[in-house]
Amino acid sequence: MTAYRAPLFALLLIAAPAGAQVLAAGGSWAALQRPGGTCEAVARSELLAPKGEEQARVAIAFDRSGRRHGQLHARLSRPARGGAHAMLTIGTDQFLLVTRGSDAWSRGPAQEQAIIASLRRAPRMRLQWQGAGGRRYTDYYLLAGAATAIDAAAIGCAPPR
Repeated sequence: MTAYRAPLFALLLIAAPAGAQVLAAGGSWAALQRPGGTCEAVARSELLAPKGEEQARVAIAFDRSGRRHGQLHARLSRPARGGAHAMLTIGTDQFLLVTRGSDAWSRGPAQEQAIIASLRRAPRMRLQWQGAGGRRYTDYYLLAGAATAIDAAAIGCAPPR
């Protein structure tokens, strides 16, 4: 992969599907509201994917039903080995994530709230896992703007009272 930090508008082009509304954007993160009542705080990895490959990214998701209230989903830069877990490190905090193919998810509400609290304190995070061939991979993310994007996504899809 080529080391390159794209401006925020490049993140929006990668992350924003047709019909998504930008709720907030700053630093390396943006908050998007998607049609159907889902909001996400999104960021892409520090390294841009080579042309023709999918960009590694992370999202913190919320929905109006309250079913997802801070669920972390990561699109890994390479598929994980079957049965492998991914380790998310935010500052000094570590979280074991569930993987399937090129995706990784948080393990439940308590872990999701701890991840969000850590995202608010640290400047950077990394996600590490073992690929299908046994090689270890790492995706890095900057956290400037994460707290604002998470708050905007949570408010944008707060369950009705």
